[in-house]
Amino acid sequence: MNAVPEVPANATAQEILRLGLEAAQGPVKLACSFSLEDVAIIELAQEAGLEIGVFALDTGRLNEETYEVADALTERYRIQIDWYFPKHEAVEKLEREKGLFSFRESLENRHECCHIRKVEPLGRALQGLAGWITGMRREHNVTRTDLKAIELDQLNGGILKLNPLLDWSEAQLMDFVQERRLPQNRLLKQGYRSIGCAPCTRAVQPGEDARAGRWWWENPEHKECGLHRR
Repeated sequence: MNAVPEVPANATAQEILRLGLEAAQGPVKLACSFSLEDVAIIELAQEAGLEIGVFALDTGRLNEETYEVADALTERYRIQIDWYFPKHEAVEKLEREKGLFSFRESLENRHECCHIRKVEPLGRALQGLAGWITGMRREHNVTRTDLKAIELDQLNGGILKLNPLLDWSEAQLMDFVQERRLPQNRLLKQGYRSIGCAPCTRAVQPGEDARAGRWWWENPEHKECGLHRR
């Protein structure tokens, strides 16, 4: 089990990444959903010469625009993205028994779908890693206000979990992406601010937080898929 390094309060995203990689003493990968945050982290790592791997979860229900960003990243950075998919037997059983939209019927059903399509594949993606990186920010939602820059992920074998952008504002993120002309999901221009599976994501209204378009039929405190249980 790795020790969590002390992170200065004013540490930059690159400093958090460097501290986390040094403390992990083993392979570390970014869990990439092709959000602006994830694209920014790849840019920051490349700029600092930090070696991180990249993996992605293909739930089977992603938007076409999300795949376009994945393609743009592999072209721009010449990186390999390790894709993980849900077990087809579990998906087939779920859809045969409960239909295609069971996740809208109850929180329990939604967690079941997320577990099959995201959580179980994540477990396989993290096997053999000493740490993983996320694009989570405190500003996202009430479920993320107590994030730490580097923490111990007890639910995934005690590996390190790095959140280098935790204190970035949305404005800061947008400025960084636009200044560097980084790849962006085309749905962002249609009012989407947090993009997951197509049936569970919509554009947000003025004044709503970034996660309001995710599982919009649920209360804010429930808006996590299980990847970031704490």
